[in-house]
Amino acid sequence: MTDIRDTRDVPRHAPPHRSYSEPFWEGTRQRRLLLQYDPQVGRYQYYPRPCSLFTGRRALEWREVEGRGEVYSYTIARRARPPFQGHEPFIIAVVHLPEDVQIMGDMVNCPAETIRVGLKVKPYWHPLGDGTHLLMFEPDGE
Repeated sequence: MTDIRDTRDVPRHAPPHRSYSEPFWEGTRQRRLLLQYDPQVGRYQYYPRPCSLFTGRRALEWREVEGRGEVYSYTIARRARPPFQGHEPFIIAVVHLPEDVQIMGDMVNCPAETIRVGLKVKPYWHPLGDGTHLLMFEPDGE
């Protein structure tokens, strides 16, 4: 099997925070995953947006979710552009959460022989320079 690396040692800058995404980033300071929730239709959405995907309304709530889910799809990146160049191969996964949202993120602590569709995963919070954390995923041993 291929020796998989991960991207924890890639230098990263915190992305720009928009007014509508600030609660998400503030939540990451405490390693909490906050998703937008539209109470009118009873559905979550990810990534943060200024209005609901379902109704177009701005009446969204922020709700904390556990962040555990399962791999819906993945790829092993064998070539990359800077700043990821030289850190290949690494795994990028699309994770399906019970709240019916999908989040793409890097996988860490995951050997090549472990990754598969349906793999149970949990959040891994990678610290950024501004005190926020980047959401990644790792296998859930529970």
